[in-house]
Amino acid sequence: MKTFKRAAIAATILTATLASQSAIAGWSANIGLVSDYHFRGIQQTESASTSAGVDYAADSGFYVGAWTAEVEDGLEVDLYGGYGVELESGLTLDANFVSYQYTGDFDSAYNEIGVSAGYGLFSVGYIQGKWDGVVGNENATEGDYSLITLSVEKDGWSATIGSYGKDSEGEYGEIAYGTEIGGFDVGVGLVISGSDLDDSESLYFSLSKSFEL
Repeated sequence: MKTFKRAAIAATILTATLASQSAIAGWSANIGLVSDYHFRGIQQTESASTSAGVDYAADSGFYVGAWTAEVEDGLEVDLYGGYGVELESGLTLDANFVSYQYTGDFDSAYNEIGVSAGYGLFSVGYIQGKWDGVVGNENATEGDYSLITLSVEKDGWSATIGSYGKDSEGEYGEIAYGTEIGGFDVGVGLVISGSDLDDSESLYFSLSKSFEL
C-alpha cells in the first residue's frame, strides 16, 4: 500500500497548531510556509508549501477549524473539531476528529479520531483512522491505520517518535526547535523516516503567524 503509506494524513503545521489554536478563545487565523512538507514521517511535497487556516475555540474547551496546504499535486483541505481540557493537577486531555480531503490526484480522503494526554514535558497520543483508497487501483484499496506517538517538549525544543499499525507499518522520529522572531513563529526540524515509510532524513524550516479575529 505505497500510496497509503506515502500520504497517510498530512498536515505538519496543523499538528503543531491544533493545541495552540484551541488555546485562543474566539476566532483566530493562521498562515504558514514550510520548506519541505512532511507529516508524521511522510513527505508531502518535494518543495516549499504554503498553508492557511481558521479556527474557533470556546472557553469550555471545544474547538473547530479548517486548514489547507499545498501538496505535490493539488491542495489538502482539513476539517477538524475536538475538546481539550487541563485539569487542576496539570494533566491535559484532548479528543478530536479530523477529515483530510484532497484536490487533484495526490490522494484519497482520510478520516480519523485521536486522543492524547500530557503532563509536564511529556505527552502521548493514539490515532485511529480509515483511508478511502483509490478507485480502480487494486493495489491501493481502502484500509485502516493507527498511530501511537510519544513526545517531549521543553524551552522551544521538541522531539517525537511515532509508530504506525494495522494496515500501515513504519516508524519515524522528529526533533525540532521553534521560537518567535518579530511576531512570527520560526522553526527548524529534522525528520527521520524508517524503511517502511520514506526511508530518508529531511531538514526543514518553517515560518508561520497566527492572528486573533
